Amino acid sequence: MSLFQIAYTVLGGLGIFFYGMKTMSDSLQAMAGEVIKRIINSLTSNRFFAVLVGTAVTTIVQSSSVTTVMVVGFVNAGLMELTQAIGVILGANIGTTITGWIISIKIGKYGLLFIGLGIIPALFGNNEKLKGLGKVLFGIGMIFFGLEIMSNAFKPLRSHDEFLNAISYFNGSTYGHYFASIITGCFLTVVIQSSSAMLGITIALALSGIINFNTAAALVMGENIGTTITAILASIGANTNAKRAAYAHSVFNVLGVVVLFSVFPYYLELVENLIPGLANFTNSQGDRPFIASHIAAAHSIFNVANSLLFIPLLPMLKNLVVYLAPDKEEKETDKFIMIGNAKDIVPATAIVQAQSELVKFKEILERMYHTTHKYLSLESAKEEKKVYQKIIDYENICDNIQKEITVFLCHTMEKEMVVGQSKQIQSLIRVADEIESVADYLTSIATYKKRLKEERLSAELLKEFTGFMEEVWSFFMHCFSGIEGDVSVDIAKIETMSNTLKDLANGIRDKHLERIGKKAYSPVSALTYSDMIVSLRKMRAHAQNIAENSVILSTNHEQS
Repeated sequence: MSLFQIAYTVLGGLGIFFYGMKTMSDSLQAMAGEVIKRIINSLTSNRFFAVLVGTAVTTIVQSSSVTTVMVVGFVNAGLMELTQAIGVILGANIGTTITGWIISIKIGKYGLLFIGLGIIPALFGNNEKLKGLGKVLFGIGMIFFGLEIMSNAFKPLRSHDEFLNAISYFNGSTYGHYFASIITGCFLTVVIQSSSAMLGITIALALSGIINFNTAAALVMGENIGTTITAILASIGANTNAKRAAYAHSVFNVLGVVVLFSVFPYYLELVENLIPGLANFTNSQGDRPFIASHIAAAHSIFNVANSLLFIPLLPMLKNLVVYLAPDKEEKETDKFIMIGNAKDIVPATAIVQAQSELVKFKEILERMYHTTHKYLSLESAKEEKKVYQKIIDYENICDNIQKEITVFLCHTMEKEMVVGQSKQIQSLIRVADEIESVADYLTSIATYKKRLKEERLSAELLKEFTGFMEEVWSFFMHCFSGIEGDVSVDIAKIETMSNTLKDLANGIRDKHLERIGKKAYSPVSALTYSDMIVSLRKMRAHAQNIAENSVILSTNHEQS
């Protein structure tokens, strides 16, 4: 086999491996979406529990990078404190070691078997859970199959003198050789942007006898440093606490590697004694049948020991990252603040993040409401102009946030998910649209008042209108309570309240028609007041829609 054939075969195997990892990860995320939401919502300040949360979530999503990017996003959004975030990141490093054990199974025997077992339910399953299970099995099979292709492709290199001479330095047993392997593992992981893929390549090289256990273990240490670049990139443009969470991931892994590097020979000896069979034993075919389990064990021992070491030191780690990313004045921004690529975010966590953003969206709308309420009673032309411009600014902010939330959630919907999650995301999109519509009608009310120019609403009309406006806003806040937390709104009660407001609006309209009949108001004033009442009726309708969608969000879709 020529070097070119080896290269494209390895790339093909890596592609199959990547696809298997993505299929398995996406399917697990979709199947366990409600579990992930409950795990995240149960977070406390207890550092040990935070570590367990990070371990559990990463075991489900099968990617420490996804977990850490999610954590950075949560910290940036104010959903998670820095101490909690660091604890979750420590746990994420433990959870990611499961991947090593999955791919350390004797791949030659089980790859096609899992593909065969998984493809039928994945394609023809008649419910979400069966389809999801089939996709998980299919993904595992693709992982095994891809690794087998890579391992077989590497075998001809065992007799390629030039290649063996090129990597001979990495197979040495001195600290210089170990350090070179660590740097190489770190660099390649940064380039590939996947520690799981690099771990797969490392195991494939080791299984085929190209590299020994010492080299593989050092490469794995470097991969643990390289994987932290994902969170660092995600924190670019984020607030200070989000940067600190990303730095904590890097500091934790780098310090762990430094500590382990100082006792590296003893660490290798410990793994050798714990796992059956000699790591570097080579069979008659030139393969190393025991080395994969040794690499997986080395990966696990490093991350578990590292986490246990740093859990008691969590306050010191927090102080260190605070020093690395000191407080600075940050402008408060009224915009969607989620970070990272929505396509890389777990659907369950994207729902939590977007729901949190809707609450902040509502807070901006609340400020807009109070500004509009104030604007109605102003009489100074100069002050009116200033406050009206502020209302227009609020409307622009609301337009931007609604657009960004919608784009974020639409990208999220491209991910693998169950029907229930899809319904929840559609409801979130609808709620964002309803909030933006309420903002439009608040702007319309201010614009109608501006249309009057020198003619003012009488004290009687102003009192009547603001009273109804306050009733509508109170209704809106009640409808939105279902979005803000675990509060469950009573739809029957909402409909009764909505009908009451509708009757009140009709009463105000009839009363106003009587005034017009008595020619108490000019045609422009009468029409304007009627339009303002209509705007409030529309706001009532949008509020009711929000309440109806909150029911979908609060429904447990685990069985969907």
